[in-house]
Amino acid sequence: MRRSGLLPYGWITDTTRRGFHVGTYTDQAEFLRSVASFYRRDVWASHDTHVEVWCESRSIAGVIQATCEKYAVSLYPAGGFSSLSLVHEAATHIRSSIDYGGKTGALIFYIGDYDPAGVLIDRSIESELVGHLEGAPLDFRRIAINQEQIELYDLPGKPRKTGDRRAQHITQTVEAEAMPAKILRGLLESELDALIPASYLKALQVAEESERRAINLLAETF
Repeated sequence: MRRSGLLPYGWITDTTRRGFHVGTYTDQAEFLRSVASFYRRDVWASHDTHVEVWCESRSIAGVIQATCEKYAVSLYPAGGFSSLSLVHEAATHIRSSIDYGGKTGALIFYIGDYDPAGVLIDRSIESELVGHLEGAPLDFRRIAINQEQIELYDLPGKPRKTGDRRAQHITQTVEAEAMPAKILRGLLESELDALIPASYLKALQVAEESERRAINLLAETF
């Protein structure tokens, strides 16, 4: 489907393979122009909460990455039960944001499967983060998938594996990928919109563009 043009290549990601490149520039002007292309205003500078997005799988990360980039929030695909290293790295970043960025606490939106393992993964991540944050406030919210959404959107599922004794209340398992991508992105956007009004985000984008032009004008002096 990607070869035929029906799907953009970026809609499917392979994070297990990548090339290693050395960044070089023909001159100072090209370097400044490259800096201008990456320039972003801190959307959350005036917000008192550190905000992140976590998800269970890399495939879901590919669905919501553009939304996270739009709102300038960090995205952590856990890859199932998260490694100790990833959780510690994230907690260190949150702690720094609280200690040096003036934040009063952290808010994390989570997206994961609704199955015996999936409903425990987010609890595990939350518990590990709480342990590392040493008393700093953490609001951990699972925004998908839940039982209400399964019924509301008639999401397809499959029977749970026999012999799995975890989360006995779950009879049908539903993967996060079963949620239509547009709806899933909309759920996340609505949560972020409640924290950062669209008008404020638009004003920042206008300021960004003006400041980006200033950097490009500076490049012309070289």
